[in-house]
Amino acid sequence: MTAPDSPVRVLIVDDQALFREALATLLEVQPEIEVVGEAGDGEQAVRRCAELRPDVVLMDLRMPVLDGIAATNRLRVEQPGVRVLALTTFDDDADVFAALRAGAVGYLLKDVSSSRLVEALVAARRGESVLQPSVAAKLVARVARLPHDDPPPGRLPVPLSERELDVVRLLAEGRSNREIAGTLFLAEGTVKNLVTSVLSKLQVRDRTQAALRARELGLC
Repeated sequence: MTAPDSPVRVLIVDDQALFREALATLLEVQPEIEVVGEAGDGEQAVRRCAELRPDVVLMDLRMPVLDGIAATNRLRVEQPGVRVLALTTFDDDADVFAALRAGAVGYLLKDVSSSRLVEALVAARRGESVLQPSVAAKLVARVARLPHDDPPPGRLPVPLSERELDVVRLLAEGRSNREIAGTLFLAEGTVKNLVTSVLSKLQVRDRTQAALRARELGLC
């Protein structure tokens, strides 16, 4: 198992060689990241993961031979310890939901800042869901349109505090712990504890599910 304070081992998967090289150059100067390899399509990605055992795969979606969604599906079965973070140009609903259903822990667009990308990679290794705000909004809006056979309960067994409500609303916007801390003028460690409490009270496993559950309950 990778030590918590060791660099995140990253495999970059994209069919554009120039983009892979530029991204590798950008990430290699970050002390939190170790780029262990590259792949030009999903088939190569599956093989390289078996060889290199990265912590996180930065996966493009639209590629030849085997696309990123199919590759993510295979990795979920063959390399369940590897986290897949989608990094793509496209944010249409079909791609977002297909990637998340396939097992991606997050979905970012290629216009993401380098600092946000590094933060997302670190969070992804921990198994946290990472969604760009525009993608989070699509996800919440999609769930809001889905029919529900049984209406959710109007109250939680343990209600959220006002501060936890602030946190869950920002989670639903796709904000990171650091961004939430800055918005609420809290220490990042305090936000981490609040997120843990929110997940427990909402009885969900990750941030994406927390956003969806909060939306179902009318909290955001």
